[in-house]
Amino acid sequence: MSEDTSTLARLLAAGGVVVLSGAGISTESGIPDYRGPSGALTRHTPMTYQTFTGDPAARRRYWARSHIGWRAMTRAAPNSGHHAIAQLQRRGLVAGIVTQNVDGLHQAGGAQAVVELHGSLHHVVCLDCGDSSPREELDRRLTRANPRFAVRSAAINPDGDVELRDEEIDGFQLVGCRACDRGVLKPDVVFFGETVPPERVRECYSLVEGARLLLVLGSSLTVMSGRRFVLHAAKLGIPVAIVNQGPTRGDGYATLTVDAPLGTVLPELVHRYEATAGITSSR
Repeated sequence: MSEDTSTLARLLAAGGVVVLSGAGISTESGIPDYRGPSGALTRHTPMTYQTFTGDPAARRRYWARSHIGWRAMTRAAPNSGHHAIAQLQRRGLVAGIVTQNVDGLHQAGGAQAVVELHGSLHHVVCLDCGDSSPREELDRRLTRANPRFAVRSAAINPDGDVELRDEEIDGFQLVGCRACDRGVLKPDVVFFGETVPPERVRECYSLVEGARLLLVLGSSLTVMSGRRFVLHAAKLGIPVAIVNQGPTRGDGYATLTVDAPLGTVLPELVHRYEATAGITSSR
């Protein structure tokens, strides 16, 4: 174990840790990030809220692409990093988890009470009446409405859709809200250009304010949506530790930075803590 990772293990051992995770924790599960070494921004322009709500053709294109991407997303399994965070939470070291991801893999890995800052792809909301429904239900409805739509394997993007040619999208039929029958359906996630619900932001600030350590995992902290919590912790004198492959925009505020794969570092932290405490490891 490197000296930096040993230092991080000592910081975690005191507990009171709030985790802020980004796309980097899910890359080992096959879900790419936007800005990492193989970031999707180099080949893919993410959907914006303004385009989704204002352009019916773009909205249809998104749902056609997402209809395929959803299947890849549901096949993604939590990796050793997700399981390690859940173990640290069960051991009482992690007091809270804020994730910028929309994949649900923290919960699938056993974590509890996860604040999903940017929402979840597992839910759909009607922009007209506000009805919320499971994504599985919409998937069944879209499948019935598009019996000839060719579902194929494709590389998934971080926001849960895939790349399709225009001719592959031709004829794809949308469905309306199950409750009001007319409303526009949107995945219950925060698109680029959209505002995170204020009550969710307040919940995250509250978690940070009660932390003894803010641990950033797999986030470049490029956008203010996540970086603001690092700035808030630094302002309050709360130590910040960052584990990420490559530099981040929060490095200048960090007490400690570790440049290493999360799938290696996090299980090692669990192992070290359990060995020190004389605990037999279990999931």
